Amino acid sequence: MNIILKQDVEKLGFKNEIVSVKNGYGRNYLIPKGYGILATETAVKVLTENLKQQTKKEETEIAEANKIAEALPKLEIVLKGKVAEGGTKLFGSIKTEQFTEIVAGLGHNVNAKFVKLPKIKDLGTYDAEVRLHRTVSVSVPFKVIAE
Repeated sequence: MNIILKQDVEKLGFKNEIVSVKNGYGRNYLIPKGYGILATETAVKVLTENLKQQTKKEETEIAEANKIAEALPKLEIVLKGKVAEGGTKLFGSIKTEQFTEIVAGLGHNVNAKFVKLPKIKDLGTYDAEVRLHRTVSVSVPFKVIAE
C-alpha cells in the first residue's frame, strides 16, 4: 500500500513523501491519525502540482533573502550599552531584540528567533549570525558603544 505522508513520521519518511507500508499499518494507524492519505492517481497529481508551486515560492523567498543578505553587512549598526564611568565592561548584556530593533530602524525586518549574537560583555566590534532562510545566512558586523 502506498501512502502520501502529510507530516514527518519518525523512522518512516518526511512530509509530502510517498512511502510503501503494510496495509494494516496504513489503514489502522497512518490514515486515521492524519499522518497520511492513500496515494491514488489524483492524490499523486495534486502532490506533484503542490510541490512545483512550493518550489517556485521558495525560489522567490530565497531571492528576497539574498537581497537582504547583501544589504545587511553594509549597514552601520551601533548598539548602546550601560557601562561604569571610564570602564569598558557592560552592565548586563546586549539582547537580540535590541539588535533587531536597530536593524528594523534601518529598513530591514529580521526575525529575532533567527539572530544569534555572541556573548557580549565589553564594548567593541562583534559579528551577529542572521539566518534569513533555511539556506541563506549572513554574518553582520556591529559595534557596541557606551550609552
